[in-house]
Amino acid sequence: MEKIFTSLGVNPGVLLAQVVNFVLVLGILYLVAYKPLMKMFDERSKKIKESMEQAELIRDKAAQAEKEFEERIQAAAKEGQEIVGRAVRTGEEVRQKAQQEASKEAEVLIGKARREIQRERDGAIDELRKEFADLTVLAAEKVIDRSLDKKAHKEIIEKVLQDSTVIRKG
Repeated sequence: MEKIFTSLGVNPGVLLAQVVNFVLVLGILYLVAYKPLMKMFDERSKKIKESMEQAELIRDKAAQAEKEFEERIQAAAKEGQEIVGRAVRTGEEVRQKAQQEASKEAEVLIGKARREIQRERDGAIDELRKEFADLTVLAAEKVIDRSLDKKAHKEIIEKVLQDSTVIRKG
């Protein structure tokens, strides 16, 4: 076998020394570099896993916050609609109240106008009665051709007119 190695140009003693050196270097590297590197990779893997879990937790919190935000928006929209509804109802109430006040005011004005008309009518009737009484007395004087007591005849005529008014109203 030594001939095979020599024919290949390999020195078996040197090969054995190199194999021993390789195993020693491999052992030293395993102890010095491989274990710390593996430990560092495990820690890095653990950190990445924790980061992924935190990212998932943050994503869940963000989804929850978005859901709460949507609920608040819906609640605010509902509240806004209620406020608008209340404003519309209040406006309608104010309009109705103003309309009622205007109707009452119109009724008061109509009542005043009717009383004024009645007062003026009564005044015109009284004036007409006085003129009628005067004309009746004058006509009677002309017919009788003598002077009558104006005051007494006015009283009689007023009494007759009042009696005739009471009879017509009754």
